[in-house]
Amino acid sequence: MKRILASIFVLVAASVTIISCGSSSSSTKTHKPSGLPFRVFISNPLYPGTTTGVTGANLPVLNIVNAAIDEDVLSTFVVSLAGDSSQPGLMALAPNLKYTLVYSQNGNTVTVVDNSAEQVATAAGSTSSLPPYTLPGFTESIAVSPFATQAYAAVPTAPVVGEAPGAVEVLNLQNGGIAASIPVPGAHFVVCSPDGNHVLVFSDNSDTVTVITTILIGTTTDPRSYITGFDRPVWGIFTNSSTAFVINCGPQCGGTAAGVSVVNLGAATAASTIPVRAATYGLLSGSNLYVAGTPPGTNTCTGAKTAATSCGRLSVIDTNAMTVTGSAVIADGYHDRMQISQNGQLYVGSHSCTNINIPGGEVRGCLSIFNTNSGDVVIPPANGDVTGIQQIRGRDVVYVVQNAGLAIYDTDTNQLQVTPGDVLNNNGQVDIVGQLYDVKLVD
Repeated sequence: MKRILASIFVLVAASVTIISCGSSSSSTKTHKPSGLPFRVFISNPLYPGTTTGVTGANLPVLNIVNAAIDEDVLSTFVVSLAGDSSQPGLMALAPNLKYTLVYSQNGNTVTVVDNSAEQVATAAGSTSSLPPYTLPGFTESIAVSPFATQAYAAVPTAPVVGEAPGAVEVLNLQNGGIAASIPVPGAHFVVCSPDGNHVLVFSDNSDTVTVITTILIGTTTDPRSYITGFDRPVWGIFTNSSTAFVINCGPQCGGTAAGVSVVNLGAATAASTIPVRAATYGLLSGSNLYVAGTPPGTNTCTGAKTAATSCGRLSVIDTNAMTVTGSAVIADGYHDRMQISQNGQLYVGSHSCTNINIPGGEVRGCLSIFNTNSGDVVIPPANGDVTGIQQIRGRDVVYVVQNAGLAIYDTDTNQLQVTPGDVLNNNGQVDIVGQLYDVKLVD
């Protein structure tokens, strides 16, 4: 234990400030070069065209879309990431909407974008841009603290001297630099509590959840504690700052039984677990918790009219009664994207699913749409991984990035939005050239 504490202390010695998720006020900037009050950012490493001050092909940018009318903004108003992020992909949005963090798998860098200024963010009290953060390996999960003062990136392959690889990198979003590297073997996914005081860490091939108490980072006290009693936990959904639902992946991740556990951060073990068919991701809407996953084995498509031999499963949990009240067969794969529209349409995305493309027949990929009112399921006729889903607040519209392209769905029909005669916007769709990856509503 002394060796662990010493290693953490040395890694944070360069910063004497105790890091806390809720220690700063939000940005007061209001200037937006695009002039739009309601915007969507879309990460795109291969944008052909000219941006402000940069000319050339295959430019790394964040495309800006007018989310009020689904209109692509002129190329002069994209967020240029040239020189900062060579392959913008996964994005993480600050809860207060101040920043968007952009991860590049090429170089394992994270770039911070100021959403108001629509450019790379500057350090506190400076006019210089925050340099990209270089992680010690790849990440699939970044959580930003509530007041955007720091962020947490799970790096499962991060080298740790004398220990198994894996760490949570703490990014200082005020002054730049990695403020701490906290060893957590196999750390793969992170979730921050609403008050920012705790971070849940989910590790590969583990039945334990690591809890990081953020106020202890930078002190001589180990910020890590542990909660046991899970079955390959992979995700968490906070109901308040001290209680969460933990998603147990079970057999899909090499464990025994999938389920959802109720967790109190002050306890040493999970309080109770609700069994479900499969679980890798979830979304809480009112008193209903929606959980998606893919059961291993055969006969997983029972009841579905499809040529696919493997299907996923969506479970509906009543969190008041703590019982499963419904289920549906959906597309398979590893589910890690989920959004619900204002009229109750649940959009569920996965990667590594079974693609079906029968000439003149069935076409399906990794997107499923569950009608929470009727229980019906729509699998749109589109192949490929789903890497981004964004419900547009106040409208019956959902943006989906699938197979590196953008699709805008009308949630009244759960089909591609069509606006007859709107030639400028491709009859209701926004045609963005490049290789799109993620999408975030930043207003």
